[in-house]
Amino acid sequence: MRGLYIHIPFCISKCRYCDFYSLAGKTDLIEGYVSAVVREAEKYGGTSFKTMYVGGGTPSLLGPRRLADLVDGLRSHLQIDCLLEATIEANPESTDEDFLRMVRDIGFNRISIGVQSLDDDELKKAGRVHSSTQALKAIELAFNCGIDNVSADIIIGLPGQTVESLDNTLRKLVGIGLTHASVYCLSIEEGTAFAACPPADLPDDEFQASVYERVAGILKEYGFIHYEISNFALQGKECLHNLNYWRGGEYIGLGSSAASHVGGRRWKNEANLHAYMDDPLAAGIEEDIVDAETKMAEEAMLRLRLLEEGLDTGQLTMRYGLNEFKDLEKRLNILAGQKKLVKNGKRYKLAPGSILTSNHVFVDVIK
Repeated sequence: MRGLYIHIPFCISKCRYCDFYSLAGKTDLIEGYVSAVVREAEKYGGTSFKTMYVGGGTPSLLGPRRLADLVDGLRSHLQIDCLLEATIEANPESTDEDFLRMVRDIGFNRISIGVQSLDDDELKKAGRVHSSTQALKAIELAFNCGIDNVSADIIIGLPGQTVESLDNTLRKLVGIGLTHASVYCLSIEEGTAFAACPPADLPDDEFQASVYERVAGILKEYGFIHYEISNFALQGKECLHNLNYWRGGEYIGLGSSAASHVGGRRWKNEANLHAYMDDPLAAGIEEDIVDAETKMAEEAMLRLRLLEEGLDTGQLTMRYGLNEFKDLEKRLNILAGQKKLVKNGKRYKLAPGSILTSNHVFVDVIK
């Protein structure tokens, strides 16, 4: 399966924790940027895709007309009329009925809304510009406009967050029909406002760990499957686009800073908006060719993120060969012996106690 990703690097303002490539106050450049993305798509003319994901940034800042221009332009070069899934990200403050009806009419069947919290004080401290009321309204509008798979992003560890406020966020969201939740523990990344000036009321790691387990328990009560480390879904509502990433599938990224992986080659567009718009076909592309052994280890690490599915090493050896697998198998068996992985025949899964420390496990998988 091959996925298509389009990066929209525009935001109203920069959240205090965000280290993604996005720019605030540049919305006057959106029209030209859409044209540049369509020009880049020409390079992949005729390529077919099974999933499409428009992310950012804040894709809902495109508005209905420019979103239609983007998708129409992509359709003129790429085969995207038989998608299994088409997702767009949106923020509550820029999501209205006109936009959502256009989302539905041009073929999107999934939306991911950047809620983060339903506590207005937490939202303000994080630099979010929407309110809890706007977030709930955006979700309800999405359902009313005929989009039946609605996801919300939720952050654990926001300044001032409490167990009670997080419980309230979760129960309100599932109460209005949410079908998918992406739940992330806040990390302070270099170059962010939080890194420059850490809030005094940031919850500690112990709070995050205990609350993560609580969140997982609550969502499971409501029928959500914990199918990936940070992702929960009702049956059949898993994100197919992201599953393709975690299964080591191919994808093409369009837009400034977007990454691609096809046929063992990986490349990434430079994170430079103006250079990209000047020449979207040659905007400082970085390329990396991955050998089979490295690719196998990376795919093993990604598949271990899938908590229900895990890693089937039989599939790996069919694709890459037994010789490349020998060293990886030793590392996996050591981790299983340390109770960090659970082994059942040829399948390995993260042990429940390793979920919150999975990065340490993954380092040992790929080294």
